[in-house]
Amino acid sequence: MSSNSKYILGISAYYHDSAAAIVCADTAEIIAAAQEERFTRIKHDASFPINAINYCLEMAGIKAKDLQSVVYYEKPFVKFERILETALCLVPKSFRSFIDAMPVWMNQKLFIRREVRKNLSKKLKVYFATHHQSHAASAFFPSPFEQAAIICMDGVGEWTTTSFGTGTGNKIRLLKQIEFPHSLGLLYSAITGFLGFKVNSGEYKVMGLAPYGEPKYTDLILNNLVDVKDDGSFWLNQKYFDYCCGDHMYSKELEELFGRKARTSESALTQDDMDIARSLQEVTEIIVLKIAKYVKEQTGMKNLCLAGGCALNCVANGKILKSGLYENIWVQPAAGDAGGALGAALLGAYHICKTERSVKSSDFQKGSLLGVEFTTEDIKQRLAQFNAVFEQADDVNKAVAQYLADGKIVGRFSGRAEYGPRALGNRSILADPRNRQMQSKLNLAIKKRESFRPFAPSVQEEESLRIFDTGAQSPYMLFTVPVADGVRIDLNEEEKQLIGIDKLKAGRSQLPAITHVDYSARLQTVSKETNPQYWQIIDEFKKLSGFGVVVNTSFNIRGEPLVNTPEDAYQCFMFTDMDVLVLENLVLLKENQPELTGIENYHEQFSLD
Repeated sequence: MSSNSKYILGISAYYHDSAAAIVCADTAEIIAAAQEERFTRIKHDASFPINAINYCLEMAGIKAKDLQSVVYYEKPFVKFERILETALCLVPKSFRSFIDAMPVWMNQKLFIRREVRKNLSKKLKVYFATHHQSHAASAFFPSPFEQAAIICMDGVGEWTTTSFGTGTGNKIRLLKQIEFPHSLGLLYSAITGFLGFKVNSGEYKVMGLAPYGEPKYTDLILNNLVDVKDDGSFWLNQKYFDYCCGDHMYSKELEELFGRKARTSESALTQDDMDIARSLQEVTEIIVLKIAKYVKEQTGMKNLCLAGGCALNCVANGKILKSGLYENIWVQPAAGDAGGALGAALLGAYHICKTERSVKSSDFQKGSLLGVEFTTEDIKQRLAQFNAVFEQADDVNKAVAQYLADGKIVGRFSGRAEYGPRALGNRSILADPRNRQMQSKLNLAIKKRESFRPFAPSVQEEESLRIFDTGAQSPYMLFTVPVADGVRIDLNEEEKQLIGIDKLKAGRSQLPAITHVDYSARLQTVSKETNPQYWQIIDEFKKLSGFGVVVNTSFNIRGEPLVNTPEDAYQCFMFTDMDVLVLENLVLLKENQPELTGIENYHEQFSLD
């Protein structure tokens, strides 16, 4: 990049999913963005994102001292005020958790300006946005809209848990909010914990588990846990929760309400677990749709932008899409706290530097391909340490398509890494969606994860309407949509009687590996303009199979961040049942590789998510 340009760094840190993003102050162009977990290999790493920052600075071609400013994604003193006030209201119950939390607050969290200057440069200007301003900025500013309504929903920032506002040109305005302790994100997380999944990590598992259950507890939740008004505002009965004290997400009263003990982590899932998951998801969708309707009435906007951790609930997003409330919806792919870094940087450009903003037909997120990349020559040098055996393909995209058509599982590492939790083709494991056994094989033999978890399709934009029941584009895998009738297979009477996990035994479409048990799919549409190489793979596969769609899941195992380097990719490839690894145009076959030694207990180095 030009050394004459000015750059603004955005940072999120110290809670979960620390990240950094850098934008050009003159144009607000997004230069780079990355999560710290990709570098440290610690899932949801919350530490100061020094590795991500250094990467961003390298991409901009500058040193830390050359930054125009740094913007932090929330206001620490306001957040501390909430923690202090909450603790005082709940003494003596809150005493232990408050005392335990104080050292990190006194040493780091309250003194962000000091931490930034200590780690980067002593003379840097440091600004602070609010948590939901950062979310809103990350949602609206990269979108292709001149005007839009904005909804942000998450656990909690400083005080705000849900907010809405508008974006126009280079300005955003937040108009109304719901405050802690009443939080849709914390409701979802509390029941995630009750179901034995890891909070701030396993919520998407609950979403995936929901279609196996029945909504038996929906009324119980609405009548006891959460009071929902017509405008989407809600109130949580704190009798059933314990997150205000920080020890547990839910109270014993929640167990009494459901008439059972909470599920123990990693224990067998029961039909009751599935029914609770389904009921929670339905309640979430009820609330989200009411909010979306109210915001439409209040703003009159035809476009909607979403961010905050709850915006990663692609099933709820799909319901907003299907409702027809808005003509267009754009969701920030790094919708959680990681995306706050990008929002903070963009606030610096548009609100502090007053940069002009002009829209175009596509968004400004660059396909969210904002992370690290490696040249073929660099990859060759890095593979040498493993004595890896590879061939350099003349037409690697055609070769990948042929491997997929032959039933092989392919790990693809190409171009810049994805920013956000979704693999979008560049750090992905690919497979043939026509294979009935592929869903089970990928879950158990490759990903080392629970058998119920669904897999997403990557489909060419041009093919999406033929295979899926939607005309909308979904480039970031953030909408769940129905599989089209023409692709579905009707169930016989015996298959219709299947319940719970047994539903997996029935093939529901000509593409069973990407069709969930409710005939839905978490869709990624692939643009020839945004990611031409990945689009070409799918196009070559279409020539062989008749379908312009492939299975796409993230290149990692359970508990591991997305692979970030060729070394990460090779090790994951070697310690799973992947058949083929493609690093740029280098093709590695498993049977040709020497035994990998010197790495003990690969699967055990990552904590289960």
